[in-house]
Amino acid sequence: MARKMLIDGEVSQPNEEEAHYDFDLFVIGAGSGGVRASRFSANYGAKVGICELPFHPVSSEVIGGVGGTCVIRGCVPKKILVYGATFGGEIEDARNYGWEVNEKVDFNWKKLLHKKTEEIHRLNGIYKRLLSNAGVKLFEGEGKLVGPNEVEVTQLDGTKLSYSAKHILIATGGRAQRPPIPGQEFGITSDEALSLEELPKRVVVLGGGYIAVEFASIWRGMGVAVDLCFRRELPLRGFDDEMRAAVARNLESRGVNLHPRTNLTEVIKTEDGIKAITDHGEELIADAVLFATGRAPNTKRLNLGSVGVEIDKVGAIKVDEFSQTNIPSIWAIGDVTNRVNLTPVALMEGTCFAKTVFGGEPTKADYRDIPCAVFSIPPLATVGLTEEEAIEQAEGDILVFSSNFNPMKNTISGRQEKSVMKLVVDAESDRVLGASMCGPDAAEIMQGIGIALKCNATKKQFDSTVGIHPSAAEEFVTMRSESRRVAGAKKPKTNL
Repeated sequence: MARKMLIDGEVSQPNEEEAHYDFDLFVIGAGSGGVRASRFSANYGAKVGICELPFHPVSSEVIGGVGGTCVIRGCVPKKILVYGATFGGEIEDARNYGWEVNEKVDFNWKKLLHKKTEEIHRLNGIYKRLLSNAGVKLFEGEGKLVGPNEVEVTQLDGTKLSYSAKHILIATGGRAQRPPIPGQEFGITSDEALSLEELPKRVVVLGGGYIAVEFASIWRGMGVAVDLCFRRELPLRGFDDEMRAAVARNLESRGVNLHPRTNLTEVIKTEDGIKAITDHGEELIADAVLFATGRAPNTKRLNLGSVGVEIDKVGAIKVDEFSQTNIPSIWAIGDVTNRVNLTPVALMEGTCFAKTVFGGEPTKADYRDIPCAVFSIPPLATVGLTEEEAIEQAEGDILVFSSNFNPMKNTISGRQEKSVMKLVVDAESDRVLGASMCGPDAAEIMQGIGIALKCNATKKQFDSTVGIHPSAAEEFVTMRSESRRVAGAKKPKTNL
């Protein structure tokens, strides 16, 4: 089958040299983005090979697994643990709904861990079958570049295989990082946190991002004593400040000990556990210390320098709008490019790559209005601009509509935990620029709101939509009165 490729933004016809390559496309990394790009490229008729490290729940430079971070040691197992942790609060709330629950409720961590591991093994198998069914050739081993059109795969027994390819796609993702402090080897990352043999009784979490907040929620929901240390006044830098404050309140109300403006300077292993020393001189004793201090692009062992592929100062591969590197035959998608590090974004980039290179349809990924969620308990979800971003970018006034209420379920359960919803609107055009929610089912609700923003919906259209009653979601179409009007030139001053 004839294939087309993108050269300098133009689709050109294939030439006779294509026949000399082992593959039309060889992909290094079989995570969400790599698998998507491989399958879709194969569907266009390309001959595709892909390599991935052998499976293991905890990744390293020599182990990984088909499915990648999201499936094996990220979104999927994390969400399973979130579900498990949520039942703790649900059981408490059930008492006021007439359920006679014994005072002592036991939680079996090992049972949940076993079920989680079973599920990721199942998904690992499904991803392998998806590749096989699409006609993609899978190689188990470590891949690296040896030329602009050549990949070397080191197999499990140490033997090396070399393959040529018209196009090479790098989709190796990222890896959790530890902070450069004394005793960092006594801490764990999110990889290990998802596979601990024993449930700790006390944990210290360092970090203010979504991984830190999610694990703090998970462990607290399972009855663990949690200390959360972060450098800012509020967690979740980059999210809407009002929502960040709501998440912080909810964490505290559920028993998480917050330590704002706090960093760890040293971790020491003692007979009583692990001692975490803060930059305020405080000593926190725990059974586990989680470093949720960011992830780095997984590029160190790819041999990029010898081929001339450009990377930035954090090691991310530089690409253009079509995910093409400075070497025309080499492309990169997903977290290894450090653009928008979300699984659905990697899937989008993989789809666009396949359309561009093999579908004859040059396609740029659209990063506008990407919905995302933080699976704290309860969760936070958002799409579009935060209030702070809208004011920063606005030429005219910004209207803010917000609602802070006690969910109907809590009126009976007695739980003191507010839901917060918010719409940010451009005053002149009436277009909804952003939406945020912190409360039960936030992610499920925000997916629909994301479609509305993608269609450039106006506040008038939100107002004319009939709500589903009784539901929390109807609040988004019943916020009639603006909470405040902010002049675009007025920059909010915050050091949160």
